[in-house]
Order: sequence, then structure tokens, then C-alpha cells
Amino acid sequence: MNMKTFQIAGAIILAGIVGWFAFAPDSNDNNVNAGLPIVQVAVPELDALAQEGEALFNANCARCHGTNAAGNDGAGPPLIHVIYEPSHHGDAAFYMAAKNGVRGHHWPFGNMAPIEGITDKDLAKIVGYVRTLQSANGIR
Repeated sequence: MNMKTFQIAGAIILAGIVGWFAFAPDSNDNNVNAGLPIVQVAVPELDALAQEGEALFNANCARCHGTNAAGNDGAGPPLIHVIYEPSHHGDAAFYMAAKNGVRGHHWPFGNMAPIEGITDKDLAKIVGYVRTLQSANGIR
């Protein structure tokens, strides 16, 4: 290997090391916001169907997507966000994500695993609840 090739290889390795330390997760996990909601959500009065959806959401989704779908810093994105408006992520996107999981692409939370045991009937109620919250927060 000639000197120029050696220098280029060294620069690439150094750039990779610097990049890793610049963008790697904090090994001390000192995220003081972990677990906090990411957005503020106005919660409207919920009809009976939306209340059923809320209970199912809390049991299946809130661990990552937070109470009232406000997100959970360090765990998952808010669903009360313009990214998830019906024209960008239709109802079918929620069904597919819950059933099949989804590759992370809008947020830095990583991939979403499928939700075990969730039914289409459950998902219809959950999506109805999320859409109710979105509408109350100006996301249509």
C-alpha cells in the first residue's frame, strides 16, 4: 500500500470513529426528558367509541406513543403530529404498522415492532381515538 492510500484509509477510519462518537447514543442514558410527552395534546370530550379506543391505545400503544398519543421522549413519536395527518398516513398505515411493524423513517426512535394479538376491530377503535385527538388538535 502506498503512502497516499494509507493516508486516505486512515482518514476514513478516523472519520468513522469521530462520527460514531458524535452520533452514538449516550451510554450513560442521561436523557433528562426520557418518558416525557413530546407534544401538548388538547383532549376533547370522548364519545363511547373513542373511549374504547383510548383504553385499547393505553393498553397497546401508550408505552411508546405516550398518554393521549403525545409521544414518549426516548421511546416513540407523537401521533398527534402533522406527519400522521390522514393525507400522509392514512388509516391503513396504522393497521400495517401495528400488524407488521414499521421501519423508522420520520423520527429517531428506531423501528417499531408488530403489536402481538391486536385485531382489526381493536385497531379500528384505536385509529378512531387517534383521529379524534388529531382533529381536536387541528390535524385533519
